[in-house]
Order: sequence, then C-alpha cells, then structure tokens
Amino acid sequence: MSSTVSKQTRITTRQLTMTALFVALIAVGAFIRVPLPNCPFTLQILFTTLAGIVLGSRLGAASVGIYIVLGLIGVPIFTSGGGPGYILQPTFGYLIGFMVGAYVVGRIAESMDTLSFKRLLVGSILNLLIVYGLGMIYLYFIMNLYLGKPIGVEAVIITCFLIPVGPDIFPMCCSSIFG
Repeated sequence: MSSTVSKQTRITTRQLTMTALFVALIAVGAFIRVPLPNCPFTLQILFTTLAGIVLGSRLGAASVGIYIVLGLIGVPIFTSGGGPGYILQPTFGYLIGFMVGAYVVGRIAESMDTLSFKRLLVGSILNLLIVYGLGMIYLYFIMNLYLGKPIGVEAVIITCFLIPVGPDIFPMCCSSIFG
C-alpha cells in the first residue's frame, strides 16, 4: 500500500480577500464604460489584467471565473445584465477571454524573478490579444449563427478590434506599472 499524501494548497485569508476584491473590481469595471458599436469599452480589462499580475495565474483566473459564475446565476454584474441567457450575448466571449488572459498574464508574472515593466507590458498586451481574439470569434459566431444578424469578418475586426484597441492600450500600460 502506498503512503502517498497528496499535497493540498490552502488559500490564505489574504489571498481569499484579494480574490474577492478583484471580483468586486471587475464587476465595478463593467459599469465604467464607453459605448461603442458591438462591444463597449469598459475598465474590466484593467482589473482582469491586474488580477492575473497581482494574484497570479490560478487566483487571477479564479477571480474572473467567480465573476462569470456570479453573473450567470443572475447577479446583474455584466455590462448588459446577467443570468444564464448571457451565454448567448455576443460579448460573452470577451468574458471567457478575460479569464484565459488573466491566467496567461499571471503565468508570465509568476515566471519572473523580479517584475519588470517591459515583461509585464508584453504579458498585458498578450492578455489583450487573447481577450480580443476570443471575444471577436465568439461575437462573429453568435451574431451569424444564433442571432441571425450577419456580420462580416472585416466588420468584426474594425468594430471590435481596431476601434477599441487604442483606448485599451492605456489600461495595459497602467497594469504593467501598478503590477
């Protein structure tokens, strides 16, 4: 018989508190927005990026995941409300991207011995590309296949990347400085 003991990682009170704080910040960030066609500009990208940098990959992604679950069970914390039907909203892919992006930028931050602005900025930009990539792909398919509102790839790239990416560069620089 093997006497192998599985290593359990316990979450500290500080980690739990910081995770909850980032869930709240992400929720508040959803309501600080500038309306743009198809996908509004919000401060969620700043808070999800900071969650990955500050909390690390596991807890950063968990904080975004908790935010998503809260919204899906009906708490109106998404940009346009909440509830399980939100999965069929064109912008739901961005929420998935926030979680994946927080994990990736967290892994990059964890891999550094000392945090440097340049590497954090690269990680933040990679996070931004993941969020936009998953968001645009999801939006394209939901609009064309589910909602029956045809939208071309060019229109998605223009309205969901080229227009909002400029303002999103600033939060990425801020998250790299604050991180």
